Amino acid sequence: MTRLLLVTAVEAEAEAVRAGWRAPEVTVAAVGVGPAAAAAGTARLLALAEAEGRPYTGVISVGIGGGFPGRAPVGATVLATASVAADLGAESPTGFLSLDELGFGTTVAPSDPTLLHWLRAALPWALTGVVLTVSTVTGTAERAERLADRYPDALAEGMEGYGVACAAAGAGVPFAELRTMSNPVGPRDRAAWRIAEAMAALATAARALADASTVARCPTG
Repeated sequence: MTRLLLVTAVEAEAEAVRAGWRAPEVTVAAVGVGPAAAAAGTARLLALAEAEGRPYTGVISVGIGGGFPGRAPVGATVLATASVAADLGAESPTGFLSLDELGFGTTVAPSDPTLLHWLRAALPWALTGVVLTVSTVTGTAERAERLADRYPDALAEGMEGYGVACAAAGAGVPFAELRTMSNPVGPRDRAAWRIAEAMAALATAARALADASTVARCPTG
């Protein structure tokens, strides 16, 4: 049986998702802001479900985020091909060194291909590409340019995807990430944020997933 866990950072995002998709086989939970809180909260929910003998068969990190200008406009829905920990590594005189370059592990958490295929079929309007996970939201043009140059296939940034992916990998559960764009990645400008529109896009995406689940069972089951 398919049992999906959809995790968000904050309750407002969770409520937007629940507005579009409420079903016995779907749990929507807010687990906290940032990769550490997301990993810990998701791992706890996965462990509890497994201990109860009702393990989840898929985990989706869901929420709003920032879109790179020219790649993912405000209001767009983005599905991650991979969640990348963009600021996990070390600074050096020659530039940023990722965890991969340091030889300490990997910063890339690919989305489960079968789960991603199902999401793309359910959300044909969504853009697909890398989503960066950051501990500090980008707030300057200089940092936005550095990230865009370092990750030319990145469409968006959020704060939880990589943490959720690590928890899912530890539990052996398929993972994916879905984001709707509330603001452009770049100089911090609250007046340019469109949070209400991004939340509405989350509800729309959730409704489409609910419709798709009634037509074809989510492939994680």
